[in-house]
Amino acid sequence: MVATSRQTPSSAPLRVAVIAFDRISPFHLSVPCVVFGEDRSEGGVPPFELAVCAAEPGTLTTTAGFTIGAPQGLDGLRGADVIVVPSWRDTHEAPSAALCEALREAHVSGAILVGLCLGAYVLAHAGLLDGRPGTTHWAAADDFAQRFPAVRFDPGVLYIDDGDLLTSAGTAAGLDCCLHLMRRLCGSNAANYVARRLVVPPHRQGNQAQYVQQPVAAAGRGDRLPGLLDWIRAHLDAPHTLDSLAQRALMSRRTFTRQFRLTTGSTVSAWLLGERLSRAQQLLESTDHPIDAIAQRAGFGSAASLRQHFVEAFRISPSAWRREFRGA
Repeated sequence: MVATSRQTPSSAPLRVAVIAFDRISPFHLSVPCVVFGEDRSEGGVPPFELAVCAAEPGTLTTTAGFTIGAPQGLDGLRGADVIVVPSWRDTHEAPSAALCEALREAHVSGAILVGLCLGAYVLAHAGLLDGRPGTTHWAAADDFAQRFPAVRFDPGVLYIDDGDLLTSAGTAAGLDCCLHLMRRLCGSNAANYVARRLVVPPHRQGNQAQYVQQPVAAAGRGDRLPGLLDWIRAHLDAPHTLDSLAQRALMSRRTFTRQFRLTTGSTVSAWLLGERLSRAQQLLESTDHPIDAIAQRAGFGSAASLRQHFVEAFRISPSAWRREFRGA
């Protein structure tokens, strides 16, 4: 992730433009709108100026059988800080030249572009993903890879943040991606508050698998895992190992590894690193603790280890993250 200027309550609202089109899925359209379009100032969430912009004139139909009217056209993309393409109607249909050109102009002007689910097709058709990493819904993975060989395509992740370009898998992963961007723009407290209001997990690492075969563990030994995950989050400063966690779950190493992957879509080490990085972000944003103390509390053991993992994940040092978030 490339860090960007974060919004503070005293700064002007960031402008978020969401692109609507004929035959759009209401769910996909609602994802960025519910994250960025509602007033949650009571939870300390900075306001956003959200606009839904139509990719074509006239009343737009939806896949649910009702119609919608977008108040602005593609002109509304000008000056937007964030532009979200929430999906696309047909993998075999190229978006209009006008839409592609508007997205390219916005990108050159410095906007962050987000392609949720099949919205990655729109960014790819515009040439914006050439040479860049990207993902989309797993069901379209083979088609996407064939159509856009210049994209560094990763079909197995929830979302990819490449700084000024973000792409995600389908449905719930689009919500994960928007919450991730909220966290990046406004900090952990704001994103966590929005997630609580939506009753969804506050953060899922983008490198988790799209397709989790067993999202809720089956009855039996797998029932121990949700409680174990909560316990780990409360004890991130402990020196966890695969063997120690398997022992705590009363499972063999092999069974625990399999159940953990089925439940979380991630390996133990990758999940643990993601949770520790998230905790470090929260502490950097909300406390004045020294970097050494944050490293200990988040479970990295040393400031050097924290810096190494933080820079690898976010392309910015912990100290710079803190300074940027606080506007210093």
